Amino acid sequence: MPDPTSPHPGSPQPPPPNPFEDFPPPAPATPLRVVVADDNPVVRAGLTALLSGRADITVVAEAADGREAYEATNHHHPDVVLLDVRMPGVDGISALPYLAPLAPVVMLTYSRESQIVQEALRRGAGGYLVHGEFTADQLVAAVRDITAGRPHFTPTAAGALLAQLRETPAGAGTTLPEDLGSATAHKQDPPTPRSEGIFMKGLSRLQPDVGQSWRLSTREAEIMDLIASGMNNQQIAATCFISEKTVKNHINRIFAKLHSTSRSEATAKWLGTAPRPDRGLG
Repeated sequence: MPDPTSPHPGSPQPPPPNPFEDFPPPAPATPLRVVVADDNPVVRAGLTALLSGRADITVVAEAADGREAYEATNHHHPDVVLLDVRMPGVDGISALPYLAPLAPVVMLTYSRESQIVQEALRRGAGGYLVHGEFTADQLVAAVRDITAGRPHFTPTAAGALLAQLRETPAGAGTTLPEDLGSATAHKQDPPTPRSEGIFMKGLSRLQPDVGQSWRLSTREAEIMDLIASGMNNQQIAATCFISEKTVKNHINRIFAKLHSTSRSEATAKWLGTAPRPDRGLG
């Protein structure tokens, strides 16, 4: 006699028991926690929207100056701090020695002066990104990589670091292996003019352009960066907390120093896409 509890032939079979049903589902990966510090509310909002749109990143706090950045970092214990240089009150450079022991810090700024880049690195910054020199994906990659100890630098910052290394006296504090650094270690034919030309041409492609100052003052360089980014006078005035009249005065001096008569011509020279004379800080 058939068992009345057995399923009827051809009826759907019940699913086999799940051996893992007593185990909780795996927890989602913890998103990277970021503090964004910039005195410009538009920049802060843009960065927050960009980063928070990634599943593995969340912005836990925003700050308008170095003091707020320290308080937010001390409270939220983020994985990364994105820090501007020029901010009212406590600026980013002044806040760096207090922030760096708490979390990895990446400078995210319009400030591209070599001295500022070098000082930021000396004070503990783990990366330096200049606005206009990176894409959204590169910024996200920098945030992810800095937590793994991989620093990120945009071309201007990399150039400043290279300049600093070249200023260090040769052999200072270093010992080379016996087969390196000696005139007799590797005997080879002297370079020909053709080989030297090929080498220098290749080197010029690799070296970032670090002479971006055109004898401009720090404020003029900052405004020229904003011009190159496409901002109009009103936007520049709001970003720099100055009047539009002051912006116009700065632009007139910039045009005179760059021997330019238009924003496009000045931008081309500033970005290195036009013939230019030697440049240096004034």
